Amino acid sequence: MLKGFKQFILRGNVLDLAVAVVMGGAFGAVVTALVKDLLTPLIASVAKMPDFSTIAFQVNGSKFMIGDFINSLISFLLIAVAVYFFVIMPVNALVARLNRGEAPPDPTTKKCPECLSDVAIGAKRCAYCTSALPHGTRI
Repeated sequence: MLKGFKQFILRGNVLDLAVAVVMGGAFGAVVTALVKDLLTPLIASVAKMPDFSTIAFQVNGSKFMIGDFINSLISFLLIAVAVYFFVIMPVNALVARLNRGEAPPDPTTKKCPECLSDVAIGAKRCAYCTSALPHGTRI
């Protein structure tokens, strides 16, 4: 019983997932601090209103907290911008730099000349329209 549990815990994808959760939590704290401590005060200095949470209206005794929603929306947008410019763009540039000079993989499909559907390179007939395909040529 314990042997199976040990194999489950030491399986690569379980450990990778555990590391990803821990790193995601730490990264979330860093991005939240970036937005809260740097980007939000920058917007507050330009907009002259650092907090929108006081904006609200009432209808039949129900209070609608529009300002709180605006604060959450601005935080979400700033976090998305921070993640894109400080994580996604650098990682994409790094991956592009690492893959520079590699030949693209050989295609695994070709187009049927009759129905223009994708068929396997080695196919003799189209699976969709059953027309005969030319042999040895890539279309």
